[in-house]
Amino acid sequence: MPSFDIVSKVELQTLDNVVNIVKKEITNRFDFKDSPVEIDLSKKEMKLMLEAESDMKLKQIIDVLISRSVKQGLDPLSYDFSKEAYPSGKTVKQEIQVRNGLKQDDAKKVVKLIKDSGLKVQSQIMDDLVRVTAKKIDDLQAVIQLCKNSSLGLPMQYLNMRS
Repeated sequence: MPSFDIVSKVELQTLDNVVNIVKKEITNRFDFKDSPVEIDLSKKEMKLMLEAESDMKLKQIIDVLISRSVKQGLDPLSYDFSKEAYPSGKTVKQEIQVRNGLKQDDAKKVVKLIKDSGLKVQSQIMDDLVRVTAKKIDDLQAVIQLCKNSSLGLPMQYLNMRS
């Protein structure tokens, strides 16, 4: 039976490349000359720590981060900007969590979306991925289009297409 997996994973190497490109671009920009800027990636926790002189400069760093992520093929939805920036001495810091893997409630949203569509497919949650099986590959491709067109706010990749 044909099947595929819906996952939400971020390549650590790609993320590291994006962070290095952003650091290089920020150090070369004139408006960041002589201002304290710190961009750190915690690879174990999949977390970015941004530090800048003001809230405006922090927003500029985030804009550069998002634009470089798109150019490197990394979905901007992988970044969780829910935590607000906070002042720390003379600088402003922000912690950005990188979403890696589908959480249980997100996987349930995906399964509910698929079930509500009425397509003749079966979907099941397996740890941090959703496996979708069907009798026809066309139904699986319809599920992929459905997920791409939905507004779940999740970065999703479609792997292991088997026929």
